[in-house]
Amino acid sequence: MAGATRRLAADTDVIGRDITPLPDLLHGRPRAGPVRVRSPVYVDLLPPCNAACPAGENIQAWLAHIEAGHHEQAWRELVADNPLPAIHGRVCYHPCESDCNRAQLDSAVSIHAVERFLGDLALERGWALPASPARSGKRVLVVGAGPSGLSAAYHLARRGHEVEIRDTGGEPGGMMRYGIPAYRLPREVLGAELQRIEALGVRITCGHRVEDLAAERHEGGFDAVFVAVGAHLSKHVDIPARDAGRIVDAVSFLRNVASGERPAVGRRVAVVGGGNTAMDAARTARRLGADDAIIVYRRTRAKMPAHEEEAEDAEREGVRINWLRTITAFDGPTLTVEAMELDESGFPQPTGRFEDLAADTLIVAVGQEADTAFLKAVPEVEFTEDGTVMVSSSMMTGCPGVFAGGDMVPDERTVTVGVGHGKKAARHIDTWLRGATAALVPKHESATFDLLHLWYFGDAARRRQPELALDVRVTDFGEVLGSLSLEEASYEAARCLSCGNCFECDACLGACPEDAVIKLGVGHRYRFDFDRCTGCGTCFEQCPVHAIEMIAEGG
Repeated sequence: MAGATRRLAADTDVIGRDITPLPDLLHGRPRAGPVRVRSPVYVDLLPPCNAACPAGENIQAWLAHIEAGHHEQAWRELVADNPLPAIHGRVCYHPCESDCNRAQLDSAVSIHAVERFLGDLALERGWALPASPARSGKRVLVVGAGPSGLSAAYHLARRGHEVEIRDTGGEPGGMMRYGIPAYRLPREVLGAELQRIEALGVRITCGHRVEDLAAERHEGGFDAVFVAVGAHLSKHVDIPARDAGRIVDAVSFLRNVASGERPAVGRRVAVVGGGNTAMDAARTARRLGADDAIIVYRRTRAKMPAHEEEAEDAEREGVRINWLRTITAFDGPTLTVEAMELDESGFPQPTGRFEDLAADTLIVAVGQEADTAFLKAVPEVEFTEDGTVMVSSSMMTGCPGVFAGGDMVPDERTVTVGVGHGKKAARHIDTWLRGATAALVPKHESATFDLLHLWYFGDAARRRQPELALDVRVTDFGEVLGSLSLEEASYEAARCLSCGNCFECDACLGACPEDAVIKLGVGHRYRFDFDRCTGCGTCFEQCPVHAIEMIAEGG
């Protein structure tokens, strides 16, 4: 995070941390002795938020730029890794916050809200990406215009390659457009960030289904291919039903609504499944006029694949969730379910106890599969039992020059994971096209909470995003969450503990009893004068973020 500072003139900063220099009594501390047995060194550790980000963002760096008031610099730091910050600030499940050290002090930094603020600010101010470098002469075909394909295209274009995306959908975006409802991701935000990728020279061809990959690669003169077709096929479940029962699959249901249709679902809707798609389907049904929306899930809340905040939002909007229930029959408007009980191993077992629920429509959301059948004809491509494609650590399939990522490879299925796959694939595709060998860059050690010295940090309550009132949000598809203000985003950025990386707080400078710490100027940190340093370790003990290590002399 070199170059980023957190310094203010007063003795406290914007969130109330005490930054008064340490008492002069430290300067009276006796020397350790004439022979220094250990020496301080400045280090850079890996912040847990950075380590947890599937898109590989340098979160700590762009937060520091925001705190310093350098918003465009922060955005450029962010989009160096992720081209879709306004989208991610809305739909990412922010694993970075789950690992944020601040959560053990009071509450995690609201990283996703600050990212959204930054993404929206870039759209508002019209910040443009730098022009792509000179053309490499290489062409890459990307199959699929979802988050993974768009990310790969973006990073490849920034490396000078000519990229064309081909997608079966009517418009680009994949499940971001056709699976995530507008109340979570407004379509104007999606379109604006995609336009920025096209402005780099990426060509997007929609309404084009790739069926013969080898032929398209040959006819288009493509030197490499990245396949990221997503998981758009609904898994099926056998539910006995009569003609009176209206059953739809969740993927088709959400796609139709996203395309502008407003299907009649009746007053009472049941959804079977416990994932994020089930939550979105139930919340969408409420917005289509269902007075009663109920989710039927065969396991417990603890085993629910949906993210907890998705389930909480659904319940707040009036969706009821029936745990440990399985559907045995649907004879609209009657839905028959069987109660389940956990056995000794925690697995649900049928009990023979049945109950009837009222439902005009049943929406099935039991999982999705990728349509990878067209890859069966590609030599050396291997598949897992569930039909996903096996790739190496470089994201390449068994067929040379054919890479894959996103929902069609074994991994967690989220927008952020897909974007990370695209970024990683682009790096390896570029290396492969140049005939080079990928260099393995070792990661820094992690800056865990126990390494921090919390004397520096005061309590600071997390800022919350504004929300639509509950009675308003279910009436249409308006965005539920609002954005932080500039002041709130700056405040949240200032809550970052800068774990493991010097942010020039002057603690080492003020603490050193020998005046052996030399300040090099804003953005340049410090250095040690080892003619003065006794190795007493005061600087190490007082550094709030563990940016100093003590090492044995000669070690």
